[in-house]
Amino acid sequence: MSRRDVADAKLGMSEPTLHRIETGKTPVTQANVRALCWLYGVDQSHTDALAELAIGTSHEEWWDANPVIPDWFKLYLGLEASARQICTYEGEIVPGELQTEEYALAVFGAEKVAPDEEAKRHVTLRAQRQQALYSRDPAPKLVTVLGEGALRRPVGGADVLKAQVEHLRTTARTGHVEIRVLPFSVGAHAAMAGAFRILDFDDPEDPDIVYLESHVGALYLEESEEVTEYRRIFELIRTDSIPLDEFS
Repeated sequence: MSRRDVADAKLGMSEPTLHRIETGKTPVTQANVRALCWLYGVDQSHTDALAELAIGTSHEEWWDANPVIPDWFKLYLGLEASARQICTYEGEIVPGELQTEEYALAVFGAEKVAPDEEAKRHVTLRAQRQQALYSRDPAPKLVTVLGEGALRRPVGGADVLKAQVEHLRTTARTGHVEIRVLPFSVGAHAAMAGAFRILDFDDPEDPDIVYLESHVGALYLEESEEVTEYRRIFELIRTDSIPLDEFS
């Protein structure tokens, strides 16, 4: 059976997900093993044996056992950990991988859903995520386009914002991080529908992904035409944007 045949069988696994399972890039659950074995006509004894083996495919990463991190974001962290390049557009906020501690505390505090101690745990985890991302060898290429509003809104106050912008300038001087700004003067632009990320992977057979986040979950787009459209949008706003060093 082809991957398309399996995806069409409505087991809840897309072609890209099946590819990642088959190439060992993601753990496989016992439920997935049993569903695939049923589809492939595997007998019960072999199905049970494979289901037991599935337990061993999951090795814990730093985010796995942390109850503060929602499951839908743990999936993103797993993808981020192996991406070759991450292209990000954010119109209103500096993205988490580029935030200072004070800026991150102000962001979490504005949501008013967690006590101070829990907000600090979130910020600590964000710092851990940054460390894991930037210490990778080779480091992933990060290309970020920020709306001018993200650099004008005084999140945490004027001093916090000033320190955040300086942190962005410092980070942009590293060889693997590119930060650009989409000025208000551009007017209407291609990404006005909202923030998104495109994750590219080394393996040409490993499908690239578009990540869209909301307050209560995330959407992962894996179909090639979806990724192509978001890549087109990103290139349009990248062309309209200016390097961070030219922004004042």
